Amino acid sequence: MDEIAAGRRRWQRRYDEGAKRDADFSTLSGMPTDPAYGPPDGAVVPGMERIGWPGEYPFTRGLYATGYRGKQWTIRQFSGFGNARQTNERYKMLLGAGGAGLSVAFDMPTLMGRDSDDPRAEGEVGHCGVAVDSAADMDILFDGIPLGDITTSMTISGPAVPVFCMYLAAAERQGADISKLDGTLQTDIFKEYIAQKEWLFAPQPHLRLIGDLIEFCAQRVPRYKPLSVSGYHIREAGATAAQELAFTLADGFGYVELGISRGLDVDAFAPGLTFFFDAHIDFFEEIAKFRAARRIWARWLRDVYGARSERAQWLRFHTQTAGVSLTAQQPPNNVVRTAIEALAAVLGGTNSLHTNALDEVLALPSTAAAETALRTQQVIAEETGVANVADPLGGSWYVEALTDKVEAAAEEIFARIRAMSPDGSMTGGILRGIADGWFTGEIADAAFAYQQKLEKGEKKIVGVNSHLQTVAAPVEILRVSPEVERSQVALLARRRAGRDGAAVDAALAAMIEAARNGSNMVPPMLDAARAEATLGEICGALRAEWGAYAEQPAF
Repeated sequence: MDEIAAGRRRWQRRYDEGAKRDADFSTLSGMPTDPAYGPPDGAVVPGMERIGWPGEYPFTRGLYATGYRGKQWTIRQFSGFGNARQTNERYKMLLGAGGAGLSVAFDMPTLMGRDSDDPRAEGEVGHCGVAVDSAADMDILFDGIPLGDITTSMTISGPAVPVFCMYLAAAERQGADISKLDGTLQTDIFKEYIAQKEWLFAPQPHLRLIGDLIEFCAQRVPRYKPLSVSGYHIREAGATAAQELAFTLADGFGYVELGISRGLDVDAFAPGLTFFFDAHIDFFEEIAKFRAARRIWARWLRDVYGARSERAQWLRFHTQTAGVSLTAQQPPNNVVRTAIEALAAVLGGTNSLHTNALDEVLALPSTAAAETALRTQQVIAEETGVANVADPLGGSWYVEALTDKVEAAAEEIFARIRAMSPDGSMTGGILRGIADGWFTGEIADAAFAYQQKLEKGEKKIVGVNSHLQTVAAPVEILRVSPEVERSQVALLARRRAGRDGAAVDAALAAMIEAARNGSNMVPPMLDAARAEATLGEICGALRAEWGAYAEQPAF
């Protein structure tokens, strides 16, 4: 039997059954392009079962037979600064300019579960994202933006569950049916201990909350993805591409084990897991990383965790171009870097994409810089023709060899993580690696090795250690006024004075009772959000119950 011809027929059936966009899929010169390409019938291709066809296991070449002919990636620009009203205006600008989804950036106090009037929040309110203290801020943040009609991603992990409850409360106040809400919540606490360091408690209570959230969303908000496993912050901390891939997928396997331990059907909850990767500057390595990620996830979900449905085996991911590749020297060069990284993400089959702004290394993006970042994606989508063909680099000797190499390196790391586990599970290995500082040490070693190459001149960064001359003028950057913090603190005081304090106290008490008796904590937490309990009050009550967490120093 001719395996190539049989595979082509399988792909063709899937392609014919899929919906297609109404668009011109010819080249700029008018030459028609096929939706996908593969070896000629009768060819013998060693390892073809690992490459496959678009839309079939192991999904190396993409999840959909139609590629981007069916649906282009979602342009989802990450944005948030100042107060909710200022960010709302930026969201409306991005949506009006052609953005298709929202991605919320929160300020540091919010990321740490602190209110804007917390003494530790002083000087940080609204600076690295938007300040959200209660559901009332969510009302303003999405004012005039119907949450039932748009997908919303929220990049927050430690206090993700109470922030999600505030989002649900805001959606209810808009009149939305929460069972129809769609979007993604980051929630990934493992990567906080590994890289970003924004946790609230020890790992176990965080995992308890995540398990409750997965169960709640499966029952009440089935279209919403409650967990986005993030490699972005791991890569930004200095990890290699293989480390980013391996640590991220290992975390994902840990969450699969968490769901299974709750008695959930992997085919039912695994489709709610999504991923978030970095698109760095090494063009082909990044493409290979994305392709290997899909293949590894599909194989492990099927063969290790018993997933039967294709959707449970799918690795869907969002990509953000690399913040650490941007330079304060010669900022206009960052437009070029971002375009190359975004193109790698598209050729790797990303499902949604954020492009960084040229001034993001200096401050939050200005309106003009944010528009240029958005236009970068639109130029790739509308002008380059790369969306015409599914996995156009599939079958390239270099790309396939590099995909295999990245996959093999990741598998070696998986084996090391499982070897650290007392019971052989991925979760046990992750927890041991966190406690021992193993992940932090591995990333630190990789970052140090790269820095040495830069200092020796073995690796070049234009404008930093090569081609230093420039005629570029300094760029104007966005500055968040101190008035934002003062007004946010005053607004918070007025809200506290005007709410029903007894209702807040009762809701918080019910939440803690759920923490103690083992029932799902999301419903009482949602009641607390509806009553205008603040983020700091919710997280403070949980800290009082579970205690704080201090990282074990590693040298």
